[in-house]
Amino acid sequence: MIHSLQCETELASRYKGPTQIARVVTENWCAENLYCVACSANSLEQFSPNTKAFDFRCRNCFETYQVKGQRHLNLNRIADGAYSVLLAAVQQNVAPNLLVMNYSEQWRVHNLILVPSVFFTESVLEKRNPLSPTARRAGWIGCNILLCNVPPDGRIPLVSNDEILPAHTVREKYSKYTKLASVAWNIRGWTVDVLRLARKIGAEEFSLHQVYKWEAELIKLHPHNWNIRAKIRQQLQVLRDLKIIEFLGHGRYRFVSKLGD
Repeated sequence: MIHSLQCETELASRYKGPTQIARVVTENWCAENLYCVACSANSLEQFSPNTKAFDFRCRNCFETYQVKGQRHLNLNRIADGAYSVLLAAVQQNVAPNLLVMNYSEQWRVHNLILVPSVFFTESVLEKRNPLSPTARRAGWIGCNILLCNVPPDGRIPLVSNDEILPAHTVREKYSKYTKLASVAWNIRGWTVDVLRLARKIGAEEFSLHQVYKWEAELIKLHPHNWNIRAKIRQQLQVLRDLKIIEFLGHGRYRFVSKLGD
C-alpha cells in the first residue's frame, strides 16, 4: 500500500545525471509503495532492467504495469518505446497498465495516475518518424502515448494533489472498465473514442445528435471508414451492452456512473 509520498533523496545522491536519478528514484518508490489494482496484492514485483514495455508485475494475478515519471505533469502526450512492441502488446491484449507519476524537485510525489490497459488503442498510440540514418539506432521507430485520446474514465488517480486515495476506491474504479477487454482490440478503438467524445459533451444525459457533432474528429481518427454515424450508433450499443451507458429511448442516453464515482 502507499504509505508515504516522500521519495528517498539519499538514493538520488548516489547517481549522476537527472535522467538516471529520476529513473532510479521513481522505480525505487514504486517498488516500495505500489499495489495491484486488479486484485488484493499489496506489492508488485519489479521486472529486470530493460524489459521492453514492462516495469512491474503482480505475483498474484500477473497484471503488468509500466511507469512514466514526470517533473511537470503532462496528460496530453508521453514518449514511450518502440511502436511495434507496444502495438503488438495492444493487439494481443497484453499491454501493461500505465502509471503516470508526477513528482517535485524534492522527489515528492504530487500525482500518480493509472491508465488501465483496456484504454490503449491505435488512437492512443502515435507512431513517430524513424530515426535518421546517422543515429545510433538508425531507422528505429518509437511512439508517443496520446493521453488526450483517453477518456477521463481511463485516468484513475492513486495520488491526487498530494492526497492518497484509498486502495479500495482505486480498485473499484479499475474494475468498472475491465469489461472493455471483452471487445476485440480492432473494435475497441471505436468504443473508447465514442466514450471519450460522449464524455466531452459534459452532461450525465446526452443525445445521439450531440455525439454526431464529433463526426469530423472521428473521421480524422479513423480515416478508412466513412460510415461514421453508423459506427457511432453501433458503439453506443456496445457501451450500453457493457452497462457503461443506458438507453433512455428516442435517441437519448445516460451514463450509468457519474464521472469520478
